[in-house]
Amino acid sequence: MDEVRRAGIEVLGPGTADDPYYGVERAVAIAAGVAPYRGPIMDRAPRLAVIARTGIGYDSVDLADATARGIVVCNTPDGPTIPTAEHTIALMLAVAKRLSNLQHYLRQRDRRNIAVHNSTELHGKILGLVGFGRIARRVAAAAAALGMKVTAYDPYLADDHLGTVNRLSDLREMLATSDVVSIHIPLTDESRGLFNREILGTMKEQAILINTARGAVIDTAALVETVTSGRLGGVGLDVTDPEPLPADHPLLRLDRVLVTPHVASWTHEAKRRMLLMAVDEILAALTGRKPRNLINPNVVGRSNFKLREVFGDLSS
Repeated sequence: MDEVRRAGIEVLGPGTADDPYYGVERAVAIAAGVAPYRGPIMDRAPRLAVIARTGIGYDSVDLADATARGIVVCNTPDGPTIPTAEHTIALMLAVAKRLSNLQHYLRQRDRRNIAVHNSTELHGKILGLVGFGRIARRVAAAAAALGMKVTAYDPYLADDHLGTVNRLSDLREMLATSDVVSIHIPLTDESRGLFNREILGTMKEQAILINTARGAVIDTAALVETVTSGRLGGVGLDVTDPEPLPADHPLLRLDRVLVTPHVASWTHEAKRRMLLMAVDEILAALTGRKPRNLINPNVVGRSNFKLREVFGDLSS
């Protein structure tokens, strides 16, 4: 911390229980975690020039509000790829092998349920990936190593050459034939609630559903209904809607559902990597360079004045 101070950098935060944004008034740049940043919070920080998300998703930052105020928004899409892909595979295996149920039976000394325990092999099964970005591609490689056949649905993907991955153009077709479905798409107006009652109903009987993307991509009430009906073989979630789930939420009481609290990218290595990437993005913006992962390029023309206002002429 002394080295940081000698470098002329003042670290603000953490916030308080009463005000998680305590100290934001003096902020010039923010390395943002999961806390939302909307217009009213931005207005508390008149010198704010950059918000860098430590992760892929940036739905917690209002881009229109930031752009209107000349605030650069960027993210670190490469940072959480490895741990999130690993977590996805971990959920797939844990749900298929019903590990949480087995631990519960052991704690309860429930020999009867242990005696009738059954699980699923992933070898030879079909994995359907909804979205085929960085994380999904790594999941595909790991799944192939387990002996799974991999298909992908991604209408925004320009490349048709996916190696051993079979690309499908129809989501319902993929869902109807996949033994495991893993979601890897951002939360947008189009994807919000995509997995509704109808879509969930098109999934293969006893299929496993995994979501490490964003909770609101799935209609939670429809998911509870589908699992309760016995249609799905299991569900693994690292993200939920709402988030966090209330302690008495139905999803936490269903035997076929395993929920982790949005921690897929929370490894020591990834936390450090994402923070350093966010700092690099911030330094680029503050020194007049275009950040590598700029989300709102429309802000560039209007943000330079703001940065000069805060730091002086950055070209000198």
